[in-house]
Amino acid sequence: MMNAQSNNINWFEIPADNIERAKTFYETIFEIEMAQQEMNGMKLAFFPYEMGSGKAAGALAQSEQHKPSMDGSILYLNGGSDLSNVLNRIEGAGGKVLMPKTKINEEIGYMAFFLDTEGNRLALHSPN
Repeated sequence: MMNAQSNNINWFEIPADNIERAKTFYETIFEIEMAQQEMNGMKLAFFPYEMGSGKAAGALAQSEQHKPSMDGSILYLNGGSDLSNVLNRIEGAGGKVLMPKTKINEEIGYMAFFLDTEGNRLALHSPN
């Protein structure tokens, strides 16, 4: 049940036309390693998470049902303490910065929008 004490998101999937290209992009900009798996006709590459932590988790997903898009919901990924570090790696990894680092306000911090290698519009958030 969704309430003020629960995570609003349990799981997310970022669509990919080419799982290897998408995996390389996200591993590069976040400086992470993503495990891969095929399941139920989908190719998946998982963002780091700890089972049982209660935190939202997600993956890149390639299948007939997953279509990259510039339209629709916007997922804000964790940009760490300063999203500039991730943002500065986006274009070198094949993506495009759509909106530079922008201050929301003192309490909330900063945001930026980017386009990944698959054609998805996503965002970053950080406190600084």
